[in-house]
Amino acid sequence: MTDIDARLSELGLTLPDAPAPAANYVPYVISGNLVFVSGQISQNADGFITGKLGAELDVEAGAKAAATCALGLLAQAKAACGGDFSKLKRVVKLTAFVNSTPDFTDQPKVVNGASDLLVAVLGDAGRHARSAVSAGALPLGVAVEIEAIFELA
Repeated sequence: MTDIDARLSELGLTLPDAPAPAANYVPYVISGNLVFVSGQISQNADGFITGKLGAELDVEAGAKAAATCALGLLAQAKAACGGDFSKLKRVVKLTAFVNSTPDFTDQPKVVNGASDLLVAVLGDAGRHARSAVSAGALPLGVAVEIEAIFELA
């Protein structure tokens, strides 16, 4: 795997601080050599990225929102590794929820924003199994929420 911090820098990306839980749960759980990361919601330095795909947001905006979720996932994975990305082996699975209208069917294209970012940063270790599911609403009105499973070395 590439040096993740260096690759993030090359891509002009900055990891956010690993967000603290907003309710009664933990940000991640390590079980054996797997890290289960709680859902990360679409947000950037300006705040939450809200809206419904198929109404206020198009696929491109949704993909950008999903990419911010991927950065949150990486931040949580880094925290789970004690700040040492060398302990991270690969992304195993993403489960993504897209706040969308009943007739919107491009959830996979939206979630590609997260998948593409993870592959750009991690190379083949970023390739993963995935689900992309429509949701009628998400917490705080965000556009996308994604949870992940990572494997530790």
